[in-house]
This record gives sequence, structure tokens and C-alpha cells, in this order.
Amino acid sequence: MSLKQTPLNAAHRAMGAKMVDFGGWDMPVNYGSQIDEHHQVRNDCGMFDVSHMRVVDIKGTGVRGFLRYLLANNVDKLTQPGKALYSCMLLDNGGVIDDLIVYFMNEEWFRIVVNAGTADKDIVWMKQQAAEFKGPLPTGEAAVALSPSAGGERSEGALDRGAPKLVINDHPELAMIAVQGPNARAKVWDALPGSQELTERLAPFSAAEMGTMFIARTGYTGEDGFEVMIPAKAAPYFWATLAEKGVKPIGLGARDTLRLEAGMNLYGQDMDESINPLEAGLAWTVDLKSDRDFVGKAALLANPPTRKLVGLVLLDRGVLRGHQQVHTAHGAGEITSGSFSPTLEKSIALARVPSGVQVGDTVQVAVRDKMLSVKVVKYPFARNGKGLI
Repeated sequence: MSLKQTPLNAAHRAMGAKMVDFGGWDMPVNYGSQIDEHHQVRNDCGMFDVSHMRVVDIKGTGVRGFLRYLLANNVDKLTQPGKALYSCMLLDNGGVIDDLIVYFMNEEWFRIVVNAGTADKDIVWMKQQAAEFKGPLPTGEAAVALSPSAGGERSEGALDRGAPKLVINDHPELAMIAVQGPNARAKVWDALPGSQELTERLAPFSAAEMGTMFIARTGYTGEDGFEVMIPAKAAPYFWATLAEKGVKPIGLGARDTLRLEAGMNLYGQDMDESINPLEAGLAWTVDLKSDRDFVGKAALLANPPTRKLVGLVLLDRGVLRGHQQVHTAHGAGEITSGSFSPTLEKSIALARVPSGVQVGDTVQVAVRDKMLSVKVVKYPFARNGKGLI
């Protein structure tokens, strides 16, 4: 089976990228030195092709009520147009289907960005939940309409339940380019005339529309910057314009070390359908205080976490990697993500360990045939260009 390609595939190859199979996508892992690319983002700025991620719009009457039920975080926090919220979408047993960002545009339009590897199953799950949802009906409409372009079908029996009218559309025709780093916003303003006036006062975790583009002050590196959703046909031109302004391309390798330093979870490594968010360091994204019910809430309340996610810094020589076993006085744990940190010049990791393990403890990690000492620390390890450990 041939790999899927983003609209920037030819541009990556022209820039000398090393291409790899990333979840069925032909993606750049680096353009030269991965460590140089990492420092480029921490100290200046760089651009990432994240067009493999999927944009999903939910529109219609009762969208907010549906998302209050669908997501673990509470969209009632979203009151200003363009404001974004990070959340997990859970199974009934509390496992994480995906982590995502949801943007509130107006009461009849919320935009969601989901991960590439989970996009298809996410959309199936959203459509399934929409078809079964029996939420309040503020306008008296009585149907669930699923977009034909998203492969949906009208739900039989929805008319009998008085469900909201929802249209779920995904947008494979949109590309996404992230520009991250302390100088990222200035570079985007230089490359996109008119964008500074529109986005200069944009708060972090907020977005604005600019014609056919959608500019969000979000990212996955621990640095400031924008994620720009743009029609696929225009993406190569925007990429080339950014390059002309001195923005360096950054591959998946540096993206991973940047997000690890920033203490940001990677779906499929730090959590998945077998892990609930309370054991993945994401309790802050789960609203258990309000009376609101949501998919997976009952399971979370019925099963208090016995494990937690912590940061590790290696004290000995070596490199921490995923799936290495962690030995503590409270029982065994496992590294979920590990790598060399270019910012700290040390090996770091995220690990799921028994709840009794505390910050400041020294524990052991099995690396090949050796037991290496690591210190338990509070993550993030680095943000905004600086190491925090």
C-alpha cells in the first residue's frame, strides 16, 4: 500500500528531507541535524508540516450540548469566539480515544483538530455518539444529520427523541503548517500581509479566521507561535514564502524532542484506549467537579487512579527510551516516552509509575543489562527557550 502524502511532499524532498513512514504517511523526519532543528525552534523559529492531522467541524443546533457530553473537558469554559480548549475524548471505560483541541467559533460552529493516526476512528465515534445523543433541544429541531462528505447516514429514530441537529464535516482539503519559536509570530506576520493586525492581540490558545485561512496561537513545542490551517492548494506557496523569510523546516524528530521537553503527551505512547487520562498526567483536562455527565465519567469515578505520569532525568550515562522498566520502592512502572534532551543535554523521559512515587525520589531504570539511576522530577522539562530542571 502506498503511503499518503501531504500537499508539501514535493517541497520536503526539494529541501533534502529524509522521509519516513509515519503512521502510513510519507513524512520528513529531519532535513539534516535533528539537534540543530531542535535548537532552531527553541532559540529562533521553525516550521512544521502537520497537514496529516485532521480538521473536523461540528455545526448546527445544540453543538455545545453535544460536546459537553462527548468530551472530558468542559466546553462551557469556551465563551469567547476563537477560544480553544484541550481535551480528551473517552470510551465508556475511560480509555482515551484521542486527545484533541476544540475551538469555539459560535454557538452553531465548533472546530476540532484531531490526530492523524486516530482521525478516521475519531470521526466514526463522533458520528456514533451524535446519532445516539439525547441532549437538550433549544430550538425544537428533531434530527441528527451527518454530512454525506463525512460518510454519515441519518440516524433512524432520531426524530422520536428530539435530538439536536448536528452536521459533522472533516476537511481533508485543508493543510496545516505550524510555525513555532520565540520569533515565530513575527515571521508569520512578515509572510502574511495583514495577519499582524488580525492576530497581534490574539491570546494563547485562541484562533481567528483570515479569509480562507484559520490562524491559531497553539502548538506542540512549548514555544509561542501559530498553527495555520490553509487550503491545500495554497500550502506550498505559504511554505515557500516562510522559507524566503528565513524560517527553517523542522522534521518529526525534533518535533518529538520538543514536545517531550514541554511535557506534552503523544497519543499511542503516553496514553491510548487502555489508559485513562487520570493516569496519563491529564487530570487537569478532566472536569469531574460539575454535575455534567460525559462519556467515560462513570468509569473514572468508579476507578480511582493507582498510577501517575512523572518526569525522569537520567543521572547515569545512557539514554532513556519508551517501554524501559522503572523499578521503585512502590512497584514497577514503565517509560512511555524517552529521549536525549538537546536543551538540558541530559536524557529525560515520561513514565507511568505507582502513585506512591514522589518528586525527588531516585528510582532505577533497566537499560539493557544495567540498572541506571534516575531522578523523579516535575515536568515540563523546558519551555519558552529555557530548561526548567
